[in-house]
Amino acid sequence: MRRLFLTTILFGLFASALPGASGRPDIIYIVADDLGYKDVGFQGAPDIRTPNLDRLAQDGLRFEQFYAQPMCTPTRAALLTGRYPFRYGLQTLVIPSKGTYGLATEEYLLPQVLKNAGYETAIIGKWHLGHADRKYWPRQRGFDYAYGAVLGEIDYFTRSAHGVLDWQRNNEAVKEEGYVTELLGDDAVRLIERQKPGTPLFLYLAFTAPHTPYQAPEKYLARFPDIADETRRTYAAMISCLDDQVGRVVDTLQRTGRRDNTLILFHSDNGGTRDARVTGESKTAKIPCDNGPLRDGKGQLYEGGTRVPAFANWPGHIRPGVVEGPVHVVDMLPTLAALAGASTEKCLPLDGIDVSATLLDGRPSTRSEVVYNIEPFRAGVRDEKWKLVWRVILPAKVELFDIEADPNETTNIADQHPEIVRRLRDRAEQLSAEAKRPLFFETSLQAISEGIFGPAPIPVDEPEP
Repeated sequence: MRRLFLTTILFGLFASALPGASGRPDIIYIVADDLGYKDVGFQGAPDIRTPNLDRLAQDGLRFEQFYAQPMCTPTRAALLTGRYPFRYGLQTLVIPSKGTYGLATEEYLLPQVLKNAGYETAIIGKWHLGHADRKYWPRQRGFDYAYGAVLGEIDYFTRSAHGVLDWQRNNEAVKEEGYVTELLGDDAVRLIERQKPGTPLFLYLAFTAPHTPYQAPEKYLARFPDIADETRRTYAAMISCLDDQVGRVVDTLQRTGRRDNTLILFHSDNGGTRDARVTGESKTAKIPCDNGPLRDGKGQLYEGGTRVPAFANWPGHIRPGVVEGPVHVVDMLPTLAALAGASTEKCLPLDGIDVSATLLDGRPSTRSEVVYNIEPFRAGVRDEKWKLVWRVILPAKVELFDIEADPNETTNIADQHPEIVRRLRDRAEQLSAEAKRPLFFETSLQAISEGIFGPAPIPVDEPEP
């Protein structure tokens, strides 16, 4: 009996040292940048191969209606706060290179929530939530480790923007050679390899690909000889490289014994670009993104700008399937907090809802309202199947769509349902009264007078020679 007792104790001590023994999952949260809705294999891409993402989507839970904000900065803010960006002034456009503002420091962020619950927190990749003042940087916002870029767009080979290096590790500039997407994959692999057994990990892996500038190594371009259009071929090569890095991350999780207790989430930060004016600071004459039948793209409140490819994968916990109902990126903070056993009491009032039952039990999404955005000049609000897109500036325009019957928003039925239009406009007005004025407007006059794009104020410590 004594031997059995000692054996039980020793087994318990041994098991407690294994990865994930706490029952809380490691969380790898992967975000692509400006990825078209149809530009991955699991969404039916005819010419772009993404076997690693496809495998995770096939073995996991795929979201048919996963919503992000229509642009980069707002989506990343919504993810990390669990709150719509109109509540803190980041709802309009993105933080430009000369922008001096950032995500409000009174917001209590997802990495802080998880860190407070015992997680090691890391960001590898793109930040784009404030760069001019170090108080906005990821290391100051709850991340134990940070590697990558703080701006929204950099050269993939020089890691610079407007001639200024934007590549840091823990607030210090890093000068190194390599292609950005591969460097991010390298660092993610190293992070996982050195992770302490028994310590849960939250890794926010925010790729810059396939955002402009469209650049890829020759070895990836060579994978797509049948794509005649040069821009589309480069774009496909960038996505293929991203897919390879995801595969390397999964292989490392397997090799280190962490895979079975790792929740992997993936989505794009907004719809693929369909308008050259919003490709980024690097302009391009051709648009390579494909959002399938969804209307429009990045920057717009239509489905093509806000509905993004997404899945969740956690072996033994999430059964393969499809979530038909809407889920919004703001739902991720309360959901991950619930799965991690973390408290959200320090957060400001959340817009997100806990959808962990949808992930783990396959229950339908309980979200009925989707706020696409609230801005002084436009609004997008959905209640159940009814979606209002309201342009307030002249010429004003009101559109109503039945998203269940018309997911591609081909027919405006506002004239047929004035009472529904009135109800959704009242809701948009209510939310507008709660909104903070866009920070982009607050700082844009000065920035425009100086040239809104150009060398950015990035307060980094130069590496020692």
